[in-house]
Amino acid sequence: MTATPPFPLIRNLADLKQREFDVLVVGGGIYGAWTAYDAALRGLSVALIERQDWACGTSSASSKLIHGGLRYLEHYDFGLVRQALAERRRLHRLAPHLVHPLDFVMPVWKGPRASMLLLECGLFLYDLLGLPLKPVRWHRRYSKAAMLQGFPYVDPERLLGGFRYGDCQEDDARMTLEVVAAAQAAGAVVANRVDALKLEPVGGAQVATVRDTERGETWSVRAKVVVNAAGPWAPQLLGARAPAVKRVKGIHILLPAIPGCRQAFLLTADDGRVFFVIPWYGRTLVGTTESELFDPDNITASDAEVRYLLAGVRKGLPGIDWTERDVIARFAGARTLQAENQQDLAAVTREFVVTEPVPGVLMPLGGKYTTARCDAIEIVDRVQKRLGLRRTPSRTANQSLPGAPSLSVPFEEWLAASMAELQSAGIDGTAAHALCLRYGNRIRRILELLREDGAWCTRLHPELPFIQAEVVVAVRDEMARSFEDIFRRRIPILLLARFDNQARTALNELSGSLLRCSNNF
Repeated sequence: MTATPPFPLIRNLADLKQREFDVLVVGGGIYGAWTAYDAALRGLSVALIERQDWACGTSSASSKLIHGGLRYLEHYDFGLVRQALAERRRLHRLAPHLVHPLDFVMPVWKGPRASMLLLECGLFLYDLLGLPLKPVRWHRRYSKAAMLQGFPYVDPERLLGGFRYGDCQEDDARMTLEVVAAAQAAGAVVANRVDALKLEPVGGAQVATVRDTERGETWSVRAKVVVNAAGPWAPQLLGARAPAVKRVKGIHILLPAIPGCRQAFLLTADDGRVFFVIPWYGRTLVGTTESELFDPDNITASDAEVRYLLAGVRKGLPGIDWTERDVIARFAGARTLQAENQQDLAAVTREFVVTEPVPGVLMPLGGKYTTARCDAIEIVDRVQKRLGLRRTPSRTANQSLPGAPSLSVPFEEWLAASMAELQSAGIDGTAAHALCLRYGNRIRRILELLREDGAWCTRLHPELPFIQAEVVVAVRDEMARSFEDIFRRRIPILLLARFDNQARTALNELSGSLLRCSNNF
């Protein structure tokens, strides 16, 4: 069989209709993507379907971090933190263009829970659990004077001092997309806009009735095992057979950049919950809140939740003084956890578990974006066991993702050379830097398109580092099928700039003109 390259992504409905698979993965978020990739690398025949778009749900609504979860130490989840920190290091190695270090600043004020000594012990433990620390730095303690000198907008009243510690940042939708592409290159059949309507056991296998949501065509896909990785929507596919779950919603808001600030902040709201203030693509991402969700088809960020986050920022960083008028965008996502009778949602375990509510149907619960790769190993182990196969080792830990630069060249050296090449093609420095961190070695495709039309080096928005060529890449190579696919997930411009109806229409018209040579939009 001829190997399929990772890009362009091929919406292979023909194979989906004709073949029987060892495993059908339902859900194109980060868990479904890693599961399909792992299973395909182990030699299983795999289909991966998503009813809307890759990462369109929870996996594009995260805090955009690859991190250990410092707050989990408070609940003594040492194993989860250690695992997540190991994955932080590994994912940076597998995709250094997508996962990069970010410093977090944690101011500390006088109060019943404030103890510089206790917090330093916690950060010391966090660093120890993450050894070796690469790519982040060992934590550092700051005096009150040093905090205010470096960050004059921090509330000086009752300030004791603060700390700096390291974690990593990413673009969650692009990371998911690259894992889907890696699954395709490993042999998986992948298709978005394919909805799984129901599952029925037939002759020792599962038969999924699926529908192409673009054309309305319905057919059956037969698989020996189904992995129901649809996250908050997974129980809907199983109905009464689904296990009890707790859905937890989190929201984020986008605000202007903090001038001159490249660090993120870890702050504490009045009710004791922690949240982040994070620089992202020239804007500031603030979140998250947590509340129980009962309807996964109605995941929205309420005005009250937005005000809650703004109040938390004003309390900790009063020198910034953001109001609701400053909010550029808001979004919400949900995760599915094990059902527990905990009143405090922060205390509900994030521990990962693979359930089998129906013979031959696996449904993962819990986990987090950072640990999805190693959690997928457990899922595929269960798939092999269900198939009666000898367990074969996972190979995803040593396979760089499709856009990753060669490990033989230091990343900073590759970055400088690649930026220079992009700038020589007419792209401004800020956009060139962003392209390298979004596409990695796939900047070759950008350069190829610029030879087709040099005007495509123009920015889509004067304040944001995205260029017109990226729209063409999204549709020709990345299976983008709609306006939202392009401008929310492939290029997150809808999150980073205000668009009224007139501006959205203009953006849509621009995308149409850019794609005049493409026949799949």
